[in-house]
Amino acid sequence: MRFQAVSDPRARSGAYRGLTRAADRGRTAAIGALAAAACGLVITACGSQSSPGAASSTPAATLPVSPSAGGVDACVTTALKISIIDTGALAGQAGGYLRFTNDSRTVCQMNSWPAVIGVTATGRATRLRNLQLTMFGAWHYTAPPPVVRLSPGDSAYAVVAADDHPAGSSTRCPAPYVRLRVSPPGDSGSVTISAWLPGARSYLPSCLSAKGSPTAGASTITKLSSLPQ
Repeated sequence: MRFQAVSDPRARSGAYRGLTRAADRGRTAAIGALAAAACGLVITACGSQSSPGAASSTPAATLPVSPSAGGVDACVTTALKISIIDTGALAGQAGGYLRFTNDSRTVCQMNSWPAVIGVTATGRATRLRNLQLTMFGAWHYTAPPPVVRLSPGDSAYAVVAADDHPAGSSTRCPAPYVRLRVSPPGDSGSVTISAWLPGARSYLPSCLSAKGSPTAGASTITKLSSLPQ
């Protein structure tokens, strides 16, 4: 191949511009090839890209939600059978164990003190106090109160007891409670059961303390295994 010298400056300038345009076309082709190779290696960075406001065509991954993800519901009155068992008299107190049985088809849970109201034969109603300890059942409060989870058919318990002898200068106790109106912790519903204590052969006493306050009360919800049998 022969190269011909060009003596005319205008001709030299035209030739130079032609070479420059050819070089630019070569660089553009090289850059395009490199970009195509990069797209082949990094698929997620290339391909069809949406505009900033467009929705993605790939749905976001979701985790399965458990039915109990929000926690187990508290046991309510309508889901429970409430009765009194293991009654008797011991160490100056008479009482028994309130039994709360899950009568529903779902798991529920209980904790804290139930609401118990003693009612006499004349209709006088007294809210039983929240006990901190009892001689009957040898129960004492420990913070925080346990949470008892009940599967269908399972039961939780609370001690209900009262002094069965008059205190101070009193010679007799007021008329006993013949009925108990019981609500599980945190529920406004209630059921009424007999306050008769077969093991003590008496109704739940309504005896007062030496200070004149009712002694009858109920413990927090607990398991039967934590109480004497």
